[in-house]
Amino acid sequence: MRKHDVSAHALGPGRIARFWLPLEATWLMMAAEGPFLAAVIARLADPKENLAAFAVASALAWMIESPIIMMLSASNALVQDGVAYRKLRRFSFALNAAVTAAMIVLITPPVFDIVARGVMGLAPDVAGLAGEAMVFLVLWPAAIGFRRFYQGILIRDGRPQAVTWGTVIRLTTMAATGVLFALVFRLPGASVGAGACGAGVLAEGAASWAMARPTVNRLRRQTDAECAFGRSLTAARVVRFYSPLALTSVLSFFINPLTTFFLARGRFPLESLAVLPVIIGLAFVFRTAGMAMQEVVIALVGDGGENRRVLWRFTLRVGVASTAAIAAVLYTPLATVWYRTVSGLAPDLAAFTLLPGGLLVLLPFLESVLAYERAVLVKSHRTSRISIAVAVQLAVTAAVFTLMILALRIVGAIAVGPALTAGYIAGVAVLVLTRDGRSSPDWPVQADPVEG
Repeated sequence: MRKHDVSAHALGPGRIARFWLPLEATWLMMAAEGPFLAAVIARLADPKENLAAFAVASALAWMIESPIIMMLSASNALVQDGVAYRKLRRFSFALNAAVTAAMIVLITPPVFDIVARGVMGLAPDVAGLAGEAMVFLVLWPAAIGFRRFYQGILIRDGRPQAVTWGTVIRLTTMAATGVLFALVFRLPGASVGAGACGAGVLAEGAASWAMARPTVNRLRRQTDAECAFGRSLTAARVVRFYSPLALTSVLSFFINPLTTFFLARGRFPLESLAVLPVIIGLAFVFRTAGMAMQEVVIALVGDGGENRRVLWRFTLRVGVASTAAIAAVLYTPLATVWYRTVSGLAPDLAAFTLLPGGLLVLLPFLESVLAYERAVLVKSHRTSRISIAVAVQLAVTAAVFTLMILALRIVGAIAVGPALTAGYIAGVAVLVLTRDGRSSPDWPVQADPVEG
């Protein structure tokens, strides 16, 4: 496999930017999904109930898919030859099957009723709409794992632009499906959003597979003698490498249903759940710049970590710029334009959203720092510390939610910003404070790719 060469000549900001921009475009287009679908749902019948139901369905689907989400980073880091490709593909497909089975169990009416009404405390109408929407997401987790496996291969092969084109196909399919379900089939808003998401991800997975075929064919032509890395990559080592990443994703995505859990039990629960996808969607738009840095750092940091300094400086610039950009929206009249004109919220909901949205301003900067720290650990195959950091992040987030919503009885939506920000700060602090204190990690040799 052709490895993206980062040592042939000096790695400067220009080269980093050229690699980062397609991935940022990909994340930015994915970030447009939430606001677009929220705007569509807000213009259909019963917008409050359907926005709330779509937020619940999305959060639960993200939770089920969470073990597979880090497959992009895994294939980026580990698919170095044909044998490694085959071993990681088998592992990925087994994990896809497992999350699909979990999704099928969740959407069965008795189980979903326990989760939605018993655990989450949703009103019957919202729970019913969310249950109907979940049916359209049954293949979502496996489709996510499938396309992220092949996207990681594309990135490692130095073709981030192909990932961008896959996302263009995803958004096009999603928009067409959303219009079809809303105008022709007249489905409830929550089902329109879920159906559009499901169709878009399936199309993107197929496109990623097709675009990765040239790379995969080169890998398949390699003989076992050419695949020293892959021969050393046992199933046990794959599990030891990926398990902390899967745990990280599970804990990270648990923040979404955790948030809906607390908002459903706070003051103004319906309004808070209705605006949640809008404020989170806007913050996600500006967090994408930092999120794209994780794969950039994994691909470009170098086998000896020689490019850490230049990548760290670039990451800081990205974080500062993205937080400044979201502040220019949240603290100006652009906020009202976004919430009312773009997102389609009624005037009362738009006014209700202003303060909760404004409290998310630090998330883009913190996302950038967190992405860099995680990427360095993934590249050096020391993934266990990532899961520790996200466990601390989740615990702090839950603690702040408990204090603000259950103890102080603050409006649920207002607690989202402080709780998420405190959690991010805690997670970043764990990774920064547990650094090795040296300029580069103890990088494993290629014949022994996984720690332990």
